[in-house]
Amino acid sequence: MMADRRVGEPEVPVLGLLGPRTRQLLALEFGSRAEFNDPRLAWRRWFAEALGTFMLVLVAAGGGILHGQGQISLSAAVVAPGLMLMAIILFMGAVSGAHLNPGVSLAFAMRRDFPWKRLPGYVLFQLVGATLACLFLEAVFGNIQHLGATLPGPGYANWQALLMEIALTAGLVSVILGTASAAQNVGAIAALGVGGYIALAGLWSAPVSGASMNPARSFGPALVSGDWSSYWVYVVGPLTGALIAVGFAFALRGRGGDPISYAAGSGALDPGALKARQRLAQLIESGELPLSRGGGGGEDAPPASTGERPPGDTPSG
Repeated sequence: MMADRRVGEPEVPVLGLLGPRTRQLLALEFGSRAEFNDPRLAWRRWFAEALGTFMLVLVAAGGGILHGQGQISLSAAVVAPGLMLMAIILFMGAVSGAHLNPGVSLAFAMRRDFPWKRLPGYVLFQLVGATLACLFLEAVFGNIQHLGATLPGPGYANWQALLMEIALTAGLVSVILGTASAAQNVGAIAALGVGGYIALAGLWSAPVSGASMNPARSFGPALVSGDWSSYWVYVVGPLTGALIAVGFAFALRGRGGDPISYAAGSGALDPGALKARQRLAQLIESGELPLSRGGGGGEDAPPASTGERPPGDTPSG
């Protein structure tokens, strides 16, 4: 990347919050906004979402099948997807943001950390990945145990499963927005938070709703097994929960859309992007790029990164 690159005003988001020195730092580390949005890289993001969702649903639905057959415990079946998601975030989160969930994509878009124009493509390839995973499971096991579909547990009605999915997804998306964007200084440890939440949620709530929290995870088994009973619960519940989480994020941290949370939500394909996030977080921590007060956008106002507060936010405690 050229050392003398300069970023023009139209290429950088929320420029009013960034000083010239910070804009230059972003240009050197992340490239220009035009490069970041290069449509020629879209296929990589789509492939990452399809592959990641395939792997997640393979483990989640596959675990459901084996648990239904009595071959693994419920604990193993619900912890495995959390561990898988942790690995997916670590190995390819920088490519697409590792959403793997239409509710997460919607939440990032509403927070302005993800372009609305990419939302249909992400959702489509998430559904494709989930479907391919269940076709694979059908080839291996046959159409048994509803192919690991998420359904209300015995003795629980649809409305009970719906409320559970709303609450669980609100918590999940809150964790994602808070760790994968500019809210907390956790970096790659975000994978532990998100994966750990999924495992913990499943350990206590799976008997009620199956702890889907993901319309794509529920779509694959429903389509391939042909069992659409109660599927609406796993669309309405997670999407409603995601919207609630966006409201929580606004109350906690204000509006999103800062440059590096945008990179976290959309993926950063330029070389050195992850290193840049760590560097910027260190600069903030050391005080070399102090936070601006009141969103003034002075010369030293930093971009928020994974591990930083958004520009203009003051410490909460």
